Amino acid sequence: MAAVTSRGERIGRPIAIVAIILATIVFLAPIYWIASTAFKPRAVATSVPPTVVFTPEVTPFVKLMTRRVQLKEPVTPEVYEAAPWWEKLIYDGGERVLKVNGEPQLSQYPNRFMNSLIVAIVSTALAVGMGTITAYGFSRFKMKGEGDLLFFILSTRMLPPIVVAIPMFLMYRQVGLTDTHVGLIILYTAFNLSFSVWLMKGFMDEIPKEYEEAALVDGYTRMQAFFKIVLPEAATGIAATAVFCFITAWNEYAFALIMTNRRAQTAPPFIPSQIGSGLPEWTVIAAGTFLFLLPVAIFTFMLRNHLLRGVTFGAIRK
Repeated sequence: MAAVTSRGERIGRPIAIVAIILATIVFLAPIYWIASTAFKPRAVATSVPPTVVFTPEVTPFVKLMTRRVQLKEPVTPEVYEAAPWWEKLIYDGGERVLKVNGEPQLSQYPNRFMNSLIVAIVSTALAVGMGTITAYGFSRFKMKGEGDLLFFILSTRMLPPIVVAIPMFLMYRQVGLTDTHVGLIILYTAFNLSFSVWLMKGFMDEIPKEYEEAALVDGYTRMQAFFKIVLPEAATGIAATAVFCFITAWNEYAFALIMTNRRAQTAPPFIPSQIGSGLPEWTVIAAGTFLFLLPVAIFTFMLRNHLLRGVTFGAIRK
């Protein structure tokens, strides 16, 4: 028998679809604008009205990755043909070319980008690993004051990071952890651990205890049952938790700005520093931001199947 739909449903569905499409456009517009600005010539990056159709170029990425002294000089076809490849990349329409004074050297951005990768990956692995084990303990074993302990763990996320940044900086300076990878890893791990524990406990509670009890009857130890039974069942929760922890560590700005200076500085505080005191290099900043978005997008895309399964993770019941 065909389903009967009311007049309100027939009118509401197209409106809902249009609203979803408009919301998607609004949310994706900034990402498109950053990505397009990263490939725009500097002359059209800030044009009014905005330039939508343009000839893309990689000049912003060359400037982002190299450090050099640049002087604009008139160029002739002979000069252009004799110019090295990196000068041709920033060739300006056949009239002027950015002549390079000396060999190009790598800028600080690749180093800052690598710092972000190291800190985010290691802190995410530690937070998810310790959070999974802790959540398993809270889920499977009853202990005195369990609610108070869980609340204490959650309380570490009740204050904004900037509130504790100055006290943490003073403590880090005393023990020599300022501007170090280890210092940021410890900080981000502690910051993400409470979120990891609470999220993983929900996933652990959804795994029937009978699975482990059957494994124990078959001769498995508690540790073997955890690794061979519980972890495969909790893979969806681990993946979802890892994505959120990675995004938090990857985007963190306040601690990275205050706790680091050069050696361990990550990309978030470095990208805004490219504005400088003169004319802002908006295309270079957009190029750095565009590259900074890629690891999170790739990591989330790789775990997309687990994230989709996480919506119905609790469908299995005892």
